[in-house]
Amino acid sequence: MLGWFQALMPKETRFFGLFERHSALVVAGAEALRSMLQGGEHIERYCREISERETEADDVTREVLVAVRRTFITPFDRGDIQDLVTSLDDAIDQMNKTAKIVTLFEVKGFEPQMRDMGELTLLAARLVHDAMPLLANIGKNAGRLNDLTAEVIRLEEESDHLHEQGRRALFLASREGHDPMRFVIGTEIYDHLEKVMDRLEDVSKEISALVVDHL
Repeated sequence: MLGWFQALMPKETRFFGLFERHSALVVAGAEALRSMLQGGEHIERYCREISERETEADDVTREVLVAVRRTFITPFDRGDIQDLVTSLDDAIDQMNKTAKIVTLFEVKGFEPQMRDMGELTLLAARLVHDAMPLLANIGKNAGRLNDLTAEVIRLEEESDHLHEQGRRALFLASREGHDPMRFVIGTEIYDHLEKVMDRLEDVSKEISALVVDHL
């Protein structure tokens, strides 16, 4: 009886707007991350931008979690809503962790593969953002959602290859007598960039799970 009653009740739709707000902040963080990886004199400014967007994203996450507790009829299972916004938040958190490493070690320049990983991160973030408004009608948009999530996974795999190539290049340079700290710091940055893409892939998996559950 309760399930029948809930099916008839109008569902709270504000969650979709909150998802879009959060994913827009993820895109903004990815744009700043890409710019940071270009190097130059504005690195610190872009690191601050990432931190600011991460703080704003935390506020949206809290708003979603409060709304989940206070809303009687949610558009998805409460656990699914929490998992989706948490995965979004994890992505921008990881961007901020990357920026903190850059600030800590006062890095002024970046390897070509790092810059390429930054480009892929931004592409993946934009795909995730494109998916958010489509969640309001999963049945109608299932095909497009599947295409978007598949592309995010493909970009993550491409990023993995860049990660491996970049670490290999640093190793070969260190073996030839280059500054060993370049290898240590460089591999740390590569690992953080890889985790950013992993977190975006996690978002795509949450979206895919929603599609499966609602078909």
